Amino acid sequence: MTEAGQLVLQFDHRPAMTGEDFLVAPNNMDAVAWIDRWPAWPSPALCLYGPGGCGKTHLSEVFRSRSGAHHLPVSRLTETYQPPPARFVVVEDVDQGLSEDSEEGLFHLYNDLSALGGNLLLTSLSPPSRWAIRLADLRSRMGAANVAEILPPDDTLIAAVLVKLFQDRQLRISQDVIAFTVKRMERSFDAARNLVERADRLGLSEKKAITVPLIKRILEVSSIEGEEKWIWD
Repeated sequence: MTEAGQLVLQFDHRPAMTGEDFLVAPNNMDAVAWIDRWPAWPSPALCLYGPGGCGKTHLSEVFRSRSGAHHLPVSRLTETYQPPPARFVVVEDVDQGLSEDSEEGLFHLYNDLSALGGNLLLTSLSPPSRWAIRLADLRSRMGAANVAEILPPDDTLIAAVLVKLFQDRQLRISQDVIAFTVKRMERSFDAARNLVERADRLGLSEKKAITVPLIKRILEVSSIEGEEKWIWD
């Protein structure tokens, strides 16, 4: 049986705080370059943006492991403002929690970190230029922030991620299984992790190897349950 593990060798591996490897590929290369460039950022803030499951949180963890940054939930920005808990702060999903109160909180957080010589890492689905910011001063600050887009993973990267996830569980997978799965699953890291976990559980319960028919059953059941859009039209 041909090993699919060779696919992983096409990518650079970066350790993350979670203990997993982050695969550097064309879809995330610009964002990785900005993380590598820290602390020599020309602006106090960096915004990583892209669709859900593209790796924003994973790169945020890489940044936190290097800088010791504090993770501040976006919901905290709507509360009475408090000075930043550290010189380096991560706020995720910023554009999903923008309000009059959170804008004020983010504005003060940016200013305080800048005064301290610190940095602010933000993640979002869209770039700051598309955020519906009402506060003019915050809009100006975000307009000066460093910005890096993370694109959805392509087939080659998803294949490499699947191979690595299966290898982490000491599971030997054929090229045919990987090729079949990549063509039919949602293109996201979260979907890959969920699929591999399900395949591992089902294989163990039925004492079967991970084969194309087994993967097909998982995709079909997941699609029927509506938990994820596993199968693409």
